[in-house]
Amino acid sequence: QSDFVTIREVSVSGNKKTKEHIVVRELDMLPGDTIHLQGLTSRIDFNQTLLMNTGLFNSDRINVKNWNTENGTIDLAVEVKEFWFIYPFPILELSDRNFNEWWQTYNASLNRLNLGLRFYHINLTGRRDQLKLVTQFGFTRKYELGYNLPAINKKQTIGIFINVLYTQNKELAYGVVNDTFQFFRNEEVQLLQRIRGGLGISYRPLLFAQFGASLDFHQNIIDESVATELNPRFFTSGLRQRFYALRVYFNLDKRDKRPYALNGFQIQAAIEKNGLGIFDDLNTGNFQLTAKKYQELSSNWSVELIGKTKIGLVRDDQPFYNYIGLGFENDFIRGYELYVINGLDFAYAKTRLRFELFNYQFTWGKVMPIKAFRAMPVRWYLTFNNDVGFVNDPFFNTDNTLRNELLWGGGVGLDIVVFYDKVFQVEYSVNRLGEGGIFLHWELNF
Repeated sequence: QSDFVTIREVSVSGNKKTKEHIVVRELDMLPGDTIHLQGLTSRIDFNQTLLMNTGLFNSDRINVKNWNTENGTIDLAVEVKEFWFIYPFPILELSDRNFNEWWQTYNASLNRLNLGLRFYHINLTGRRDQLKLVTQFGFTRKYELGYNLPAINKKQTIGIFINVLYTQNKELAYGVVNDTFQFFRNEEVQLLQRIRGGLGISYRPLLFAQFGASLDFHQNIIDESVATELNPRFFTSGLRQRFYALRVYFNLDKRDKRPYALNGFQIQAAIEKNGLGIFDDLNTGNFQLTAKKYQELSSNWSVELIGKTKIGLVRDDQPFYNYIGLGFENDFIRGYELYVINGLDFAYAKTRLRFELFNYQFTWGKVMPIKAFRAMPVRWYLTFNNDVGFVNDPFFNTDNTLRNELLWGGGVGLDIVVFYDKVFQVEYSVNRLGEGGIFLHWELNF
């Protein structure tokens, strides 16, 4: 008997909506591949994880069938249970950067809420294509359309995406004092209007590597009072800012469970250029590099290491509206969630030691009318966090003291992972200033 087997055929079942070739594309075990018997079980487990990373399935299973010991061939039977693809969400969200800023800085003001409807379809035609529609009112009026088709050719290596956005604001951040946003509201006029439209292309020659590029057009318009009364450097081009933005990126992702990885690594690099010479309203650019490493230390303990740097490629003073550093989306230091630390360059390193407290699958049965949600896996992790970072601001002013200073923050937290890819975090963090508090973060992965 040989120590190797060759895959003769791969079949897929349970995929009522998803096309079979979409499922097979995510496997690294294909017909004609030869696999050592000692690694067959671990290889199957790894491929089951790859399918779950698509977000299309609630569970999956790969079985070996028709094992021919004389010829050394096997067949693989992939069984999947599709997840829920349609998510019509009523919008009740915060206009601020995070929950704590809304709760503490603005006293949970209802005027800062956004209301509306957000619609996602993450598998519109069964080709893992995603549709996004947003109609929103409140603090920010927004209309948005986005569509992403990850494969348009037979080899499933080339994808396309488009996005159109229109927003209006009667309140806007016009400055930063003491490293916090200064806001102004006027119910009579639209202080800021934004239009953005763009398209892009992606190239995925390998299972774990992807290249891409996007080209967007931006037009931003402010009311005259913003420039004359609030901040004359909000734009440096008058009341209107028009520019094209080009972004080129690379992503190498070899994490196991991507929404909440325990092993593997990810490397991302991107170059962005805002202003391509067609208009003279803006000239900025930056290079970004992110590295993430995950490692299981034992059956319960694991560690997460994240490092990121952003370097400004245009070293000139920039408009206030386009001058961004730490404090936005995932670019923050724990304990500084209430602050905005803008600058031309930044770098940070985050370390998290995690201990699994709880791992269980709840079964709701017929109490849950939607079959895809009847089995709900839940994992709880206790985390010990330590972050350091630095923001370089060559145009430093005395109103903001956290720039050009070493930043440190850390503490303990509780991570709750639901349905494999929905992550909720509750953390108690302190910073170098001696300030502490409870902070909330979440990632729904739509």
